Amino acid sequence: MRLFAAVLPPSDVVDELEHVVGELKGLPGADRLRWTGRPGWHFTLAFYGQVDEDLVPDLSERLERAARRTEPFPLAVRGGGHFGRGRALWAGADGDLNALRLLADRSEAAARKAGVPMGEHRRYTPHLTVARSRETVHVRPFIESLALFTSRTWTVSELAMVRSNLPWSGVPGEQPRYETVARWALGAAG
Repeated sequence: MRLFAAVLPPSDVVDELEHVVGELKGLPGADRLRWTGRPGWHFTLAFYGQVDEDLVPDLSERLERAARRTEPFPLAVRGGGHFGRGRALWAGADGDLNALRLLADRSEAAARKAGVPMGEHRRYTPHLTVARSRETVHVRPFIESLALFTSRTWTVSELAMVRSNLPWSGVPGEQPRYETVARWALGAAG
């Protein structure tokens, strides 16, 4: 299974982001980007890649423990940036970013302890990918537009484990399919 841990924004926040992304699609150069859709809008905390099915129960137990040890916290989608010379355009986060980073670190540690190969640790950059490109794209106008955006603030109250099903049809522009396979409440009450 191809898995990752994530924070999933509520549907009304996704609605707000969808409106802004709709405006971004009208900017010059937007046709050079492959826009992600609503199902792909999440804050990935730790990407696990292909996980052996035998490791999933232990990983799940450790993620549940990580969720219980993390209190709910405020978060909003705000601003934006890019990775890789404009090859990935993303919306950023605002709120208790220390709590978000801690949950990301705990999600990564859970995988390592469960025996999931994680590679080199990198400092977590909160982001929600809205577009990608195979070529370098001048993204400054998109980032400037995203800089004006802040969603409503919500309380992150759960950690999700998501399965990513890669496109298989060969149809250009087909997006991965995401399936939430587990959710754990944050905090001692979880």
